[in-house]
Amino acid sequence: MDLTSLTAISPLDGRYAAKCDPFRDLFSEYGLIRLRTLTEVRWVQFLADRPEIDDFGPLSPVINGYLDKLAEGFKSSHARRVKDIEKTTNHDVKAVEYLIAEQLGDDADLAKIRPFVHFACTSEDINNIAYALMLRDGRDNVIRPAVRRVIERFRSLAAATADQPMLSRTHGQSASPTTMGKELANVVARLERQLALLEDVPALAKINGAVGNFNAHVVAYPDADWPALSQA
Repeated sequence: MDLTSLTAISPLDGRYAAKCDPFRDLFSEYGLIRLRTLTEVRWVQFLADRPEIDDFGPLSPVINGYLDKLAEGFKSSHARRVKDIEKTTNHDVKAVEYLIAEQLGDDADLAKIRPFVHFACTSEDINNIAYALMLRDGRDNVIRPAVRRVIERFRSLAAATADQPMLSRTHGQSASPTTMGKELANVVARLERQLALLEDVPALAKINGAVGNFNAHVVAYPDADWPALSQA
């Protein structure tokens, strides 16, 4: 059966597909794989900057630039390669790890990095950060601008109708008069308050190993302050 808006399992990809278009790069499987890759690469770069992790790093500007390009220049072809690898691994996060190892190639300097890809991580370390980034970016790049446009439209209408009288009601009956502008200004104030609350929601995440005890981290580098590093 061909995939169309009528055969999509979810109405998000069916009836409402056009409305959801701005979210597609963020919340699709492609978006998840992209953010997993970003998380894995940034973790390697973070470790390389720590003097306590003395087996590699600091990275040269050339190598950091290469890793930045991999993290920020993620393409659909990379996501397709991850899906191909996953046919063998049967593990989505492990497939991302293997993609990064492939991208590092045979260069001697890059090869030193390979053992530190996914170092001490459990899959959920990578996943929960990727999901947090999804939610943050969806809020900041799509939802907030859209709500802001609605607020500004209501603000404009409130100003234009500030002197337009209208009947108000209370307890199911007519009451003192009000103006259309004042009632629309109420909507503006309420939306502003809700948007501010949304903007203040922190995107929380963790990177502390399989059961949250930094077990593998401490075995490898016992002198590092891993709880502090995980919050850096």
